Amino acid sequence: MEQLKTELLYDLRTIFFNHMDLVNRNVQYDQFVHTMFAQIKQSLPVKEVTLFKCDDWRENLFIEASTDSGLNGLEYHTEKLVLNLGQAAGKRYYYNDYPLPEFKDYELILPLIEKERVTGLVAIKEQFSGSLLGIGPKTGKELMEECTKLLENAFNINKVILEEKRYKQLYRVTEKFHSSMSMDDVLKEIIDTLQEVYPSFSYYLMLSHDNNNHENLPIKDLEYGSEKNAATQAYVTGAVQFEDSLAERNSVLYAPLKGRQGIYGVLQVVAPNSLVFPETEVEFIILLANTAGSALENAQLYQQSKRLISNLQLINETSHRLNSNLRLNETMSYMKKQIIKSFRAQEVGFVYLLPNGEAKLLEGSTNFFETEESEPYLSYTKEKMDIDKESLFIGDLHIQNIDLDMKYRSLMAVPMVQNNSLKGLAVVLHEKPYYFSFEMFKLLQSLIHHSSLALSNSMLREELEKMVITDHLTKLYSRNYLDKKIYESMEDDEEGTFILIDIDDFKKVNDTYGHQVGDEILIQVAKLIDCNIRESDVGARWGGEELAIYLPRVPLQLGVCIAERLLEKVSELSSPKVTISCGVSYWKNDRTDNVKELFKRADEALYLAKNSGKNKVLVQES
Repeated sequence: MEQLKTELLYDLRTIFFNHMDLVNRNVQYDQFVHTMFAQIKQSLPVKEVTLFKCDDWRENLFIEASTDSGLNGLEYHTEKLVLNLGQAAGKRYYYNDYPLPEFKDYELILPLIEKERVTGLVAIKEQFSGSLLGIGPKTGKELMEECTKLLENAFNINKVILEEKRYKQLYRVTEKFHSSMSMDDVLKEIIDTLQEVYPSFSYYLMLSHDNNNHENLPIKDLEYGSEKNAATQAYVTGAVQFEDSLAERNSVLYAPLKGRQGIYGVLQVVAPNSLVFPETEVEFIILLANTAGSALENAQLYQQSKRLISNLQLINETSHRLNSNLRLNETMSYMKKQIIKSFRAQEVGFVYLLPNGEAKLLEGSTNFFETEESEPYLSYTKEKMDIDKESLFIGDLHIQNIDLDMKYRSLMAVPMVQNNSLKGLAVVLHEKPYYFSFEMFKLLQSLIHHSSLALSNSMLREELEKMVITDHLTKLYSRNYLDKKIYESMEDDEEGTFILIDIDDFKKVNDTYGHQVGDEILIQVAKLIDCNIRESDVGARWGGEELAIYLPRVPLQLGVCIAERLLEKVSELSSPKVTISCGVSYWKNDRTDNVKELFKRADEALYLAKNSGKNKVLVQES
């Protein structure tokens, strides 16, 4: 017996060291168990040797290895598993007296113990009843204790090496996390690592504030509604939460993704066919989640800094351009392009509020705002801003105006305020609800705030320029502007017609009705001139009651027709009724001519018209 014991112990230890290559961190655990059991079966009078391991996830025993190949992979379910395994920790082996009835067919039971906790059982069947008793109780005890020690050591060494590999993987992942400034890369690495370590689990990322569509990543919305929700509790408290479902036979873990400045989301891990998460697995997932949370924070801060720099560059560039003496239409067109580019907006409108409260659409707005469909949006925005001059950020206009059929659901609107006075507003629209982020809204506010002064200056400059070239009473162009346009036309065009107009008996009108009515007559005639000429033509106040029209690229005959039509309109529509006299002159580039001669001929024709009956059109061609 002593020789048998010595040989078997030697063989078992040799098998152990042959399969435990600790220098190269290579443990052939499965092969060791099968070889060891085969050696025991060969050396001792036993029929079967089977290793049962405890599955902490499912709270049952499964057969990890057996000399009976038909048993491998089977599960042993028992409700008293935890209690009875705890009882088993008190003895090193049991012979025909093990407390679990499921193992009544085995004569010898050897508990595998780690830190006073049973992690498995070696169950042995004798070749015949009492065959193991023949080797003697002392020898049998020594052999069994040696077997369990070798198995425990092999299992623990294998476990340590597996954990070392796992934490090496965690270290590698951590390096990868902190070498990336992309949120997508960090999130993808979280999922890939978990799928590699726990391939049978399901994973979801619940992000606290996320407006991006991450491709091929399992992302869920983090619901804040219910305080009893485990995901919400994990997010609010920063502590791991669990949900165990007997009905669905799964266990769910919620690990907060924590950084130094806050919590950026929750990692949801679903373990199928499990009743509880083992503490060792929870520790690894928490470490991964904490590392990922720090990496997410870094990536988010990096992205925020990039956005901030980009926003400052946009504001600086826009302010620089707007202060470079652009025309108003160029200014607004530039602003529109910047807003569409930065916010991916579909419609952009700029409204200037006149002193009388009327809203005037500025050039540069998108075409939508020139249609009647834009009226509800502008009216709603203006009504809100008239009250408190505050910016508007509305995710879904349909909720605010449920009775209206709103094509555009997302709205941002920012007032243009100067000296605490509302000068205008900018409106930005998109069809999709909740399309604009709050960061976009803040950027739009900064952009309009920094641009308001430049926009106001541009408007004032154009108003001043218009005042310089416009007659205050008639709103027609000034004499200087008329002279300038005729000089330019004689340089560039082939021909042109000039009409000089005088209101007949204007002194009599002033004497009869007063100078205020006389001014009103001048305004009436000026409006009729403006209505009967093209945009490219120039209507001007010549001086006193005399007005003038210059028609570039218009032949003499057509110019005479225009003068005669105006003659009829004044006679028909003026109140009190007045008439006008017109002198017409013409130039063409095939003959020598100049502005002074053009004016002189028109003045002579007007003089003849006034002294030959008035209310007529006369031409002085040369």
